[in-house]
Amino acid sequence: MLALDQSLMGPLKKPPCFQMIQRTVATSKEITLLSKNCKTVHQLKQLHAHLLETNQPRNLFAIAPLLNAAATSNNASFFSYARWVFGRLCHRNTFIYNSMVRGYMQMNLPTDAVFCYLDMLNCGFEANNYTFPPLIKACKILVSSASCVKNSIGHVVHGHAVKFGFGCDPFVLSALIELYSSVHEIETARKLFDSSFERDVVVWTAMVDGYGKVGNVESARKLFEKMPERNTISWSAMMAAYSRDSNFNEVLCLFRRMQEVGTRPNESALVSVLTACAHLGTVTQGWWVHSYAKCYRLVSNPILATALVDMYSKCGYVDSACSVFDGIYDKDAGAWNAMISGVAMNGDARKSLELFNQMIASGTQPTETTFVALLTACTHARMVKEGVKLFEEMGSVYGVEPKLEHYACVVDLLARAGLVEEAEKFIEEKIGGFEGGDANVWGALLGACRIYGNVEFGNRVWKKLADMGIADYGTHLLSYNIYREAGWDTEAKRVRKLISEVGMKKKPGCSVIEVNGAVEEFLAGDFYHPQAPEIYKMLDSFSKLVNLEELLQFYTISLAKIS
Repeated sequence: MLALDQSLMGPLKKPPCFQMIQRTVATSKEITLLSKNCKTVHQLKQLHAHLLETNQPRNLFAIAPLLNAAATSNNASFFSYARWVFGRLCHRNTFIYNSMVRGYMQMNLPTDAVFCYLDMLNCGFEANNYTFPPLIKACKILVSSASCVKNSIGHVVHGHAVKFGFGCDPFVLSALIELYSSVHEIETARKLFDSSFERDVVVWTAMVDGYGKVGNVESARKLFEKMPERNTISWSAMMAAYSRDSNFNEVLCLFRRMQEVGTRPNESALVSVLTACAHLGTVTQGWWVHSYAKCYRLVSNPILATALVDMYSKCGYVDSACSVFDGIYDKDAGAWNAMISGVAMNGDARKSLELFNQMIASGTQPTETTFVALLTACTHARMVKEGVKLFEEMGSVYGVEPKLEHYACVVDLLARAGLVEEAEKFIEEKIGGFEGGDANVWGALLGACRIYGNVEFGNRVWKKLADMGIADYGTHLLSYNIYREAGWDTEAKRVRKLISEVGMKKKPGCSVIEVNGAVEEFLAGDFYHPQAPEIYKMLDSFSKLVNLEELLQFYTISLAKIS
């Protein structure tokens, strides 16, 4: 009884790199170790050939570790070979099926993972607790990749897990909580969590992360504080929740707490910290993270390296950003986008275009974010021809369909260059009129009208927006300023009255400073800061000091005149 048709392997040769193992490899542990040490498919085939020569093909315990290592390696070539071997096995077991289900999931082939599971059941094999976590993750990919597909497949797999007796297994439970959270069935996820009697740190973290991903940061934090124990992933999940909620100060506060309790941060936690540093401009904290990443050799992580590029760029350290970017071995679209955006926001549009050309030459497919960065760069550099050309080539040349934000960028590009008539024509022809736009489109037009004093055009835009019933504070304020600066007092008062009647409010201004590594945030009109009385007292003293200087200057001038 052979586990594999040997005739399909071709003539077998004694592999030179395995001369050291003339004896039969006896344990699955040894085979697993050798399989994981294979660097190329050729080496993997040599090990496979050795197993076939030493009568191991009769033993599934010899083939299974090799197939598992290849299938779950996250290497496309290795996985392809694992599929080839799996398809020719005459005899299989649950372990082999589990390996393939996990491999399909890791290679983002969720449909194949589900069919592999069904094939396992049809062949009479029972699932175990290792079957369901990757299978549930495959269901999550299926549901998230097709908005029209409901979570029915997830419910069926959940039922199977319960039927086979693994509904309370911590790893199965955490996978289910993650699945239900991803489709916004957070109440179902919480019921599963509350009904579990074996809530380990994995289950607790899954629930915290679930709340964070649906935007319920308050519930996530309450649960986080109740955790009997926390690991690195728990802290990382909570920080990621605050990062998604744009509460970057709290990200840094949690990071400090994490350090105080002696928990070593992982790459995910450091990415959240760097994102916070980028938005708050706290480059000192960013330097520390960079040094830490170098110390523990984490800079090779492409996501972390990209976060470093973004942080340095937003803090104005473009040379440091370029240095990190150049050190990224395998640059993906995210890394290129971060660098292109970085040089663009620091005023070097030409460099952005050069980087874009290098990106295309490297074979990296540009994304929607790439063109937002490029169009924005062209706008601020008044490079109208280059910007319009890029927009026109987005779909036809680069295969990226323009979205509303790209149309808004082109409107801004034309309007800032004083081409407001062309911008209006673009809106009518490309977006379908003002009704198809958003606050960014309207704001771009009105902003240009204010800059160039084109009050008649601004008045026409405002009337269209008023007829549409638009209640956006930014566009109303721009219209008010256009009228006020042009001396159209009646129209200005009408807009001001409308702002008050509708109850539109401007988001308060915010400033951030970093002192000795600590970040302080100040909001306009905020009386809740713990040092608010001292701050306002100091501001009042500054005001008095200015008045005193003005008074002294007045007396000095008066005395000079008397003399």
